[in-house]
Amino acid sequence: DISLTEVNSFSPSLPISPSSMINQYKFEDGPELRDLFITVDDPESHITAIETFITYRVVTKTTRGEFDSSEYEVRRRYQDFLWLKSKLEEAHPTLIIPPLPEKFIMRGMVERFSDEFIETRRKALHKFLNRIADHPTLTFNEDFKIFLTAQAWELSSHKKQGPGLLSRMGQTVRAVASSVRGAVKNRPEMFTEMNNYMETFSQKINLLDKIAHRIYKEEREYCNEMKEYGPIHTLWSASEEDVADSLKGIAGCIERCCRATERRMAGLSEHLLPILHEYVLYSEILMGVLKRRDQIQGELDSKVDALANKKDLFSEEIGKLEDKVEHANNALKADWDRWKQNMQWDMRSTFTNVAENNLRYYEE
Repeated sequence: DISLTEVNSFSPSLPISPSSMINQYKFEDGPELRDLFITVDDPESHITAIETFITYRVVTKTTRGEFDSSEYEVRRRYQDFLWLKSKLEEAHPTLIIPPLPEKFIMRGMVERFSDEFIETRRKALHKFLNRIADHPTLTFNEDFKIFLTAQAWELSSHKKQGPGLLSRMGQTVRAVASSVRGAVKNRPEMFTEMNNYMETFSQKINLLDKIAHRIYKEEREYCNEMKEYGPIHTLWSASEEDVADSLKGIAGCIERCCRATERRMAGLSEHLLPILHEYVLYSEILMGVLKRRDQIQGELDSKVDALANKKDLFSEEIGKLEDKVEHANNALKADWDRWKQNMQWDMRSTFTNVAENNLRYYEE
């Protein structure tokens, strides 16, 4: 279905040092240089007359001077994480905002509010906040700080406030989409290459995601069948004295195979499926970021065309747009390199982990 060479085209060999193994989310700084540590844990169910929802404890420890305290503990629900993501997108339209788990992650594979679902979401939310904390720009976002430190009533009050300057800028960028159509005339070559890369990456990662889910489904069906066959052989042995020991031996073998398969499935659901789906979401995010960069470029191009006909009418505005395009380009270029390095590390470690689990499984 897909060759290993195709996978490696997105994940060239990277030396894995002990320090990178310790600090999974950050490459440019060692863990000893970090000054913001976040943990998401202790999920708690809340049942009201209107809805049922889960909150998670978010514990923050920091040495940063802009924080009033060195440690904070707040509770947040999924909607609060969605709010934070939207605020980051508004404030930083050409930065790569980490994805959140979808509202119904792994649909059809786990029940909503089951322990497995809650734990899968908790891990994803923990990774989401730590990716932001380790980002050189997003980590200093004011809404991120409020999310980490404000009590529930304070956060609710903050959400009700009108959009600030950065939010209005983000809305302006989205509004440009309605006026900019077609290919961008003056798009730098590197962004065309990024776009082509992401189109291919999106196809490959979606294919890998589908294959992984198919493998998991087949493993689950195989395991369910074994759970039926084991007891059958045990019962059979009671009525066949001559081959009773052999039948019991087969039943025991089936049971051991079933346990090994369950461990393999646990490895797939914990290490492979979430990572692949995270990068499916990342591919959508990257395509959106590239589109927003093009929209800013398109706005500049349209003003330049208008200037050719109306002389100096737009000269000052064009200067501002040129600065805006340059800022967007620089932000995206820096974030692109950082994202690509993270992606390559994640893919390499994920598939190495799957290979090691498969080796253990077949040895058993």
